[in-house]
Amino acid sequence: MPHPAVTGSPSRLRLALDEALCVVFPVSCAGCDLPDQTLCEGCQEEVNPVPRSRRLPSGLEVRSALVFEGVAARVIRAFKEDGRTGLTRPLGAALRSAWPAGVDAVPVAVPASRVSLRRRGYAPVDLLCRRAGWRPFPLLSVARATADQRVLSRAERAANLAGAMSVRAGAARRLERRSVVLIDDVVTTGATLDEAARALRVRGITVAGAVTVAATPLRRAIGG
Repeated sequence: MPHPAVTGSPSRLRLALDEALCVVFPVSCAGCDLPDQTLCEGCQEEVNPVPRSRRLPSGLEVRSALVFEGVAARVIRAFKEDGRTGLTRPLGAALRSAWPAGVDAVPVAVPASRVSLRRRGYAPVDLLCRRAGWRPFPLLSVARATADQRVLSRAERAANLAGAMSVRAGAARRLERRSVVLIDDVVTTGATLDEAARALRVRGITVAGAVTVAATPLRRAIGG
């Protein structure tokens, strides 16, 4: 898939509209709680991407735009848990920067569970993909319910997700043997991405890698 161009700075009209909306619907910065701003200039700097890669024990290479800590972690949590979908603009730009150079592949979002969709009302990864300028291909589906990953150890996460995803047969036929890149919001142990890659490879689909907005620091594992 050709790497899309990065969107430029917000226009003056856009900034004026954002300021007007803040008067009607008061907000605070998702990174530092500064009033009347969705994301202040200082926190915007903190979510400027610095892509880095990690290879999971399974061999899957994961490229991430940010480290999941500090301001970046607060912004991602505000998007996912507080429903602040306006934050997809900076997070989508960060995600886009992590796409592996020269890789022509189809973006496939890790699917949201039914419980997550009901609770949030939207699929975070799909939303981030679209803000990044990609149309995620609906190749994967959730095959069974799983426990909350946040309370599980590395081994428990892998066991919890084993066999949890499947490939949509109709979508697989439309893929026409193209390779795919998996997309997720945060990588921690890599159990979610490994399960998604397993489901695809079982069907003979080549996984060229994975891209996430952020990766938790390797010294500690506290995400999905």
